[in-house]
Amino acid sequence: MTVPPADHTTAEPGLTPPSGCPAHTAAGVDGVTRLHGAAAETDPMGLYEKLRAAHGPVAPVLLDGDVRAWLVLGYLENRDVASRSTQFSRDPRIWHGWKSGEIDATTSPLVPMIGWRPDCVCADGEEHQRLRGAVTAGLNQFDQRGLRRHITRFAHQLVDEFCESGNAELVSQFTEHLPMLVLTQLLGMPDEYGPKLVHAARDLFKGTETSLASNAYVLETLEQLVVAKRALPGQDIASVLMAHPADLTDEEVQHHLRLILLAGYETTANLMSNVLRMVVTDPRFRGSLAGGQMTLPEAVEQVLWDEPPLMVCPGRWATGDTSLGGQEIKAGDMLLLCLAAGNVDKAVRPDPSTRVHHNRAHLSFSAGAHECPGQDISRVIADTGIDILLTRLPDIGLAVPEDELTWRSTTWSRHLTALPVKFASRSPEAQDVLTPLPAPPPPSSGVPAEPQWAVAQSELMRGPEPRTSWRARLRRLLRRR
Repeated sequence: MTVPPADHTTAEPGLTPPSGCPAHTAAGVDGVTRLHGAAAETDPMGLYEKLRAAHGPVAPVLLDGDVRAWLVLGYLENRDVASRSTQFSRDPRIWHGWKSGEIDATTSPLVPMIGWRPDCVCADGEEHQRLRGAVTAGLNQFDQRGLRRHITRFAHQLVDEFCESGNAELVSQFTEHLPMLVLTQLLGMPDEYGPKLVHAARDLFKGTETSLASNAYVLETLEQLVVAKRALPGQDIASVLMAHPADLTDEEVQHHLRLILLAGYETTANLMSNVLRMVVTDPRFRGSLAGGQMTLPEAVEQVLWDEPPLMVCPGRWATGDTSLGGQEIKAGDMLLLCLAAGNVDKAVRPDPSTRVHHNRAHLSFSAGAHECPGQDISRVIADTGIDILLTRLPDIGLAVPEDELTWRSTTWSRHLTALPVKFASRSPEAQDVLTPLPAPPPPSSGVPAEPQWAVAQSELMRGPEPRTSWRARLRRLLRRR
């Protein structure tokens, strides 16, 4: 990998940053910027813009352990890399870092994120199509009405746990748990697996020294699930993967369950936290929702533009020498898609303050053949969960000054650590118990049909609609102030 030469300009006396401060530690080998450490953790968006100003749409960076990579910052460059699998492969085994000794595959916390796995993310061409077809079939067996029934049950359960207290911490009590509860249900796992998997997933994305152990725990848990579903299949993603004509091995099933669980959880939990933060901190945002100028799904799209739940997506590897964004990329180089920087590229958003909630052209779910197949499920969880929370607690407000909110940033994502809120105390609402999933309808022809929930059954399971929408109740509250 080629990088620009280090800047050897002598600093003025007294202007050298002290040891340990972000400005001092951001520069690594040969002056290349570190994408980890204090500077990246405190202001990742600011760091991306400094890299863009210094290098253009593609910048050299260092990952944990000073592992070299290219960070793709431009919107068009992100789409280019994501769409050209013959030039930029998803198979990490072609990375030269494995042979050069740049990384220790047995100890590096990067391995769970950039290492090869037998899943569709690490495959291209026909192999990618074979594996992704099975994943898509597993995700598509749930229609939105049936899916919303699961989300509704879990969201009400979570709200019931804190609605009487008049206060809550939404990250730890709501947004971190609702996606995992829904995903474990869809995968075919017992609800009690959720809390430990939340901890393991968060630790894995933080890239700490325990990431490898957390990854091993997730894989072990999913291995047990595969064994159980081989013996007793059900109407769930795990069983569909096993029965699919792609003929996945148990290891492939296990790793695709890991992919769905981790990717779906991280993106959805962060997305929900970011939307709810805007609701309780931005009167304009909340007023647009209450006044009908912006629907809740549109509010989700606006946040996807402004604060992607996954800021940096690993990874692509160059199959040969090429040029990109004015940089010379060598065969085997690693490239990272900076989705957050691409979404605010002035080439597509000259004025970042302009509302784009009606537009889904953002990069938050990547692009090309590897665009996230589960993005609609993520949207449904966020839309439904937030709608239920605001319907139950329309007077919800921030319980601390906004400047006291803090974030935890990693190379890959930025995570709101806590969102304390207050509201009028309310009694829990008794919710009916969800019945097991019905069997899929029989195929209408000799060609096997994708399993789907019966529409009539889904209608029966939806339950009564609330008599008054949260928007109407919120409008009344806003008029009183």
